[in-house]
Amino acid sequence: MNISEVSNSLRTDLTEHVQTLPAAWREQLAGVLYSHTWAELTQFLQERLQAGATIYPARPLRALELTPPEAVRVVLLGQDPYHGAGQAQGLAFAVPTGFRRPPSLRNIFKEVAQDCGGNPADFDNDLTRWARQGVLLLNTLLTVEAAQPASHAKRGWEAFTDSVIASVAQHATPKVFLLWGAHAQSKRRLIPPDSPHLVLTANHPSPLSAQRPPQPFLGCGHFAAANQWLAEQGLGTIDWSGHSAQT
Repeated sequence: MNISEVSNSLRTDLTEHVQTLPAAWREQLAGVLYSHTWAELTQFLQERLQAGATIYPARPLRALELTPPEAVRVVLLGQDPYHGAGQAQGLAFAVPTGFRRPPSLRNIFKEVAQDCGGNPADFDNDLTRWARQGVLLLNTLLTVEAAQPASHAKRGWEAFTDSVIASVAQHATPKVFLLWGAHAQSKRRLIPPDSPHLVLTANHPSPLSAQRPPQPFLGCGHFAAANQWLAEQGLGTIDWSGHSAQT
């Protein structure tokens, strides 16, 4: 997504976004999509929009749109969408091409370069290329109000994204789960202990924790480890360091 395409505020009812999901997601998530919690979340967002709130991103379900369940090879969990104008694009940690790179993404790209080569300065901030390869870039909250981090916590997104994680974890095809930071690691409970999946944990890539014990993010080697394991499973590797963006 180019920097010229930065109008990223939500403008349409959440129900319309559900219709853009691959049919497999709608089927697997039917339980939560027809729940009272989802209805309350939809109503809450409608009311906030009617009250004039600026809500990001424009496509809150974009991670699911780009990565259907049968394509998922890696699950990378974030927490809250960016709350500044033009930043959040519906993919965890990503911002548009040409945007100022957030600190966590800078550290992610440092680790990618360490593991897979390439110059971080050449990497594209838009992570659509990862999503197209089967990396589910899922925040646990999928909307936020301008300049108000975590403003949509405990409104129903947690139930929805927990259902997404559990659905992916229950699938028999082996996958890699990248859980960075305490919040992401709290979702490990949704991954059956006897599952065939690889779970990699480290501190969050933010500058406040990326180099701290017990599991520093910088130097964790997760991108190389994920690719080695995927190759061993015969599932193919992820081109983490490629820098061509797709819309």
